[in-house]
Amino acid sequence: MLHLGTETGSRTTATTQAATGAPAPTAPPADHGTEPCDLVTVPARQGLEAVDILRRGADQEAVGPVLHDGACDTLGFLVPPGTAEAWDVPGSACTQTDGCGLRIPAEPPVTGSGWLLPPEGDAPVTDPAVLRAALDQAARLIEAADNCS
Repeated sequence: MLHLGTETGSRTTATTQAATGAPAPTAPPADHGTEPCDLVTVPARQGLEAVDILRRGADQEAVGPVLHDGACDTLGFLVPPGTAEAWDVPGSACTQTDGCGLRIPAEPPVTGSGWLLPPEGDAPVTDPAVLRAALDQAARLIEAADNCS
């Protein structure tokens, strides 16, 4: 699972390490020239569906930078700081940085991860309400597909 190290003072709703046994990810030094953000992590299947939903929507710019872990088990959506305070989507976790740890860098901020959708110029992070709706729709699509077999 993608998550920030405790050195950032972050709080996560899920703190287990990825099943791959990879070393614990660490956040890079803060780059004060970029926007601070929190990180919502979800299972890859649901996250990929959500990315597709967001990119097919009326506002194709609705999805901001998205990370994937090295094993492609989880995706991480960068969202505005403070999102973790009210995040309660089942099956996901939100790492809170209070705007003082994770910032949108050019390189993936978590060791062993990569960008599925890299940050582009001044592109914003993903709106939490829009992400929540896309994750809910993705979960319903996955459940329907799984029940068809």
